[in-house]
Parts: sequence; C-alpha cells; structure tokens
Amino acid sequence: MKPQELLQEVKVSVLATLALVVILCGIYPLVVWGIAQVAFSSQANGSLVEFRGKILGSGLIAQNFSGPQYFHPRPSAAGEIGYDGASSGGSNLGPLSQKLTDQVKERVDKYRTENNLPAATLVPADAVTASGSGLDPHISFRNAEIQAPRVAQARKVSADKVKRLMQDFTEGPDLGFLGEHGVNVLRLNLALDALSAK
Repeated sequence: MKPQELLQEVKVSVLATLALVVILCGIYPLVVWGIAQVAFSSQANGSLVEFRGKILGSGLIAQNFSGPQYFHPRPSAAGEIGYDGASSGGSNLGPLSQKLTDQVKERVDKYRTENNLPAATLVPADAVTASGSGLDPHISFRNAEIQAPRVAQARKVSADKVKRLMQDFTEGPDLGFLGEHGVNVLRLNLALDALSAK
C-alpha cells in the first residue's frame, strides 16, 4: 500500500469515528432524552415525590418507616442499615441458611406484635423477606390490609379512610400481567401525613 493510500484510509477512519461519536454520543442521547422529557417526564426524572414543596424521595425506591402511624415497607438488605439506594442488592442468604431462617422468625414475631396478631396468624411473605434489590417501594395489598388497623388507631382516623387511601395508592402489575398489585408505601404514608395535617 502506498503512503498516500494509507493516509487516505486513516483519514476516512478518523472521520467515520468522529461522525459516529457525534451521532451516538451526542445526537442520539439528546433525542432519547427529549422524547423521554415529553412523553414520560416524571419517570425520566426519577419519579420524584414532593410533599409541601420538598422532594422527599422517589416513588421507585423504598424508604424506612418505623412508627406505628406509618405503613412499614418490606425489610431491606441494601447497605448496612438497609434502604441505601447506593447499595442496592439482596442479602445473598440461601433458602437453607440458618441466618435467614432466624431473621425471618424474628421478623414474623415482630410483625405479629406490632399489628396485634394472634400467634397462629399467617404473615405475608413480603412483610418478612427483603426483595432482590432491597429497595422495593411496594408491599402486597394483604400486607397493607393487616397494617391498616394499627395505622388508623395511631392516627385516630377511621379504618375506612385508611383503606380508601390504600386503594388510591395501589398500583397494578407491570405491563398488566407481570407480578401482582402492590401498595406504594412512600406515597401512601405521605398522603396519610397530608390527611393528618388537615
């Protein structure tokens, strides 16, 4: 190959690389970002949840609520104390793990005590096991139903009001068929705070 031909090949390669960088690293991301901002603005910006003008979190990431006046989320293994968005992940404990068995037994006892349940009452699995990410923002409707009387009593509101709010913040399965209905804990708890403020 002659030096002039080699130089021409290098020139074409450099120009093609620059064109692809501009298209794939500039134009394409901007187009996708623009479409997302127009069509899915809330989701594209993190599904942020505001309360009284302050951003308190994302509707897609669980937060820990522990008082009797709040619905409690699933347990979390994300980070040292749980619910750490930067440390998403499960506990990696297997089904035969004694540590996992002990954790679940302890959580079942605590759940029954918190919600004034008889010793033989079945406890929903999502109330005592962490999700794979440790950040699932939803609890099952059954889990919310069991917690509702405690929340209503602590807030001194009718159980019917609490159940109506539960319905409002129940989301259907993804794509209409993946998973089951779930109650968004953060949004529900903030709605209860707003109700109490009135």
